[in-house]
Amino acid sequence: MTLFDLTPRPRSSWERVAGVDEVGRGALFGPVVAAAVLLTPDQGQTLQEMGVKDSKQLRPKQRQALSQEIRAIALDVQVAQATVAEIDQLNILNASLLAMKRAILALTTVPDGCLIDGNRPIPELTLPQETLVGGDRREMAIAAASIVAKVWRDAAILDLASTYPHYDLAANKGYGTAKHRQALEEFGLSPHHRRSFAPCRTVLEASKRQLELLTNTVPKGD
Repeated sequence: MTLFDLTPRPRSSWERVAGVDEVGRGALFGPVVAAAVLLTPDQGQTLQEMGVKDSKQLRPKQRQALSQEIRAIALDVQVAQATVAEIDQLNILNASLLAMKRAILALTTVPDGCLIDGNRPIPELTLPQETLVGGDRREMAIAAASIVAKVWRDAAILDLASTYPHYDLAANKGYGTAKHRQALEEFGLSPHHRRSFAPCRTVLEASKRQLELLTNTVPKGD
């Protein structure tokens, strides 16, 4: 006997919808973070009336306030991440999909279906899913997930900003601004930088060449 009926249902009959979005995909520093927000249609209408929309269209204080409201109103909210090591091993696309899958599987209530922002379905997810390009502008559950993920990741990066002051993390949240890239050249990489990303890889290769040059110019003993 199974606890839940996982027989796929048509999208029109979904009552408990999990919206899923990720943030941090293009950053040079830190994990990629995904959120899954489980909503009923009534909850989605309530959040829309409160001003929930694509996180990129909101100011930081608005996102912070709405993230708290989303957590209070939704059936469930879960956040998951893929680490820098996983990003470097799997590539950023697969790591993003992994973070999304982890967020969905952490939900304490099984959704009727999942709405995934983007055009790539989540591999090996047994739940019904639908991908939506620009989903954070089209579906309330995805918009809510975009806010929660953004607020969570920004807070996580801010926690590291004082430990790694050279990279201007409080301002750039790990993205590759000019100041951040200049700091990479001057101070090298931290343990939280994505070594597979081109700017970081360039710094590593330059350091390797410099080390080789120094090694070759050191006089050998008799």
